[in-house]
Amino acid sequence: MPFFRKSQSADLNIPKSATQESQRPSSDDYGSNRSATSSGHSHGPLTRDSQDCHDRRERDLAARLAVGKRPKLVFSTQLAHGSGIGKVEGFTSVRELYNKIAASHGIDRKDILYCTLNTAKVDMESLLGGQIGLEDTIYVHVKGNYKRISFLKASPAIGLTITDNGDGMAFIKKIKEGSLAHAAGSISPGDHIQRINGESMIGKRHYDVARCLKDLHIGLEFTLELIEPKRGLGAVAPRGSSGAGQSAKNVTSGKATLRLKAQGPPVVEHVIEENSWETVAIIKIDDILEEFMGIRDQQLADTIVMLGKDKTNPSEFATALDEDIYLKMFDFPDHIIFDMWAALGDAKSGRLKSNRNH
Repeated sequence: MPFFRKSQSADLNIPKSATQESQRPSSDDYGSNRSATSSGHSHGPLTRDSQDCHDRRERDLAARLAVGKRPKLVFSTQLAHGSGIGKVEGFTSVRELYNKIAASHGIDRKDILYCTLNTAKVDMESLLGGQIGLEDTIYVHVKGNYKRISFLKASPAIGLTITDNGDGMAFIKKIKEGSLAHAAGSISPGDHIQRINGESMIGKRHYDVARCLKDLHIGLEFTLELIEPKRGLGAVAPRGSSGAGQSAKNVTSGKATLRLKAQGPPVVEHVIEENSWETVAIIKIDDILEEFMGIRDQQLADTIVMLGKDKTNPSEFATALDEDIYLKMFDFPDHIIFDMWAALGDAKSGRLKSNRNH
C-alpha cells in the first residue's frame, strides 16, 4: 500500500554531527538593572562592564552548583593487550572518551581501534556502542599488525559486515561462513579496514565503507589493507562470530547505563528490559540494516525504534525518518521503511519474538 513521504536527496554523505551550542542565561535571567552591594553598602547602579562581570560570576556559580548535583561517573579502563588500570570521567562523546583514554594510558587517540566492555577479547558482541554500564570496565584495543589481502570479487556479496567506532575507524564485525571473505582466510573480525584499492577509509562511517565494497566490480581483483588489533594473552572470538540476531546483547542487562547520544549531552538511564518489545524490534531492525546496507549498528537501530514507537502509520514514520537530522542522511527506500515499520508492529503485538541464535 503506497504512502506519501517528502522527497529526499539521494546523496548518502557522512552525517554531520550537530553542533550543540551552550545554553547560557542572558543578563535578564539575573536582573540586568540590579544594584551591586559590597559590605552591605550600596554603590548605585552597575556600569555595563561591572554588570557583565557580575552576571558572569553568577553564571559560573550556577554552573558549579549544577555540576555538583550530577553524580561523578568514573570508569575504569585498561589496554586489551595488557596495561595498568586507568580512570576516565567527564566525557560527553566517543571522541572525548578516546581522548581521555589516550591521555590516561599515554597513547595516541588515533591508535585506538575500538573498545569492548568487560572483556579484553576481540569480542564483537561486547563492543562499546552508545551505552556504557555504570559498573563496566572499558578495554581498549589499539592498532597492531598491518596486512594486505587481494582476492577476486567473484559474486556481488563479499560476506563482510562492517561497523565503526564512532571516531573514524571502520572495522569488520562479522564474516559470513562460506563467503568470499571467509575463503580468503586471513581476514578476521576486529580488523580495521584502512584502505580499499588504495583509497583511504579513515574518517568514513561504516555504511560508506560497506558501499565502497558493494560498488567494487564483479570479476575484478581488489585489495584490502587491514590493521589487526594488538594481541594480548586473551583468546580471540571465532571468525564467524557476531551473527544475526545477537546485536542487542549490550542493551539487555537491565542495569543503569550512561547513554551517549548523537545529539545532546549523555544521560544516565536504565537499559530497556531484555524481553521488551523495543529490544525485539531493535534486533530485527539491526538485521534489516545488515541485509540492506551490510552493516550492523545497534545504536542506529535503537534510534529508529525510539523514533517510530509512537507513530501511528507508515507515512508518519517515513516523514519522521526524512526529517530527523541524522537519519535523513541514509535516504532509506520505501521498501526498507515498510520492513522496519512491520518489525515495529510485529514486535509491539508480540508476533515477533526475540531469537538471539537464529
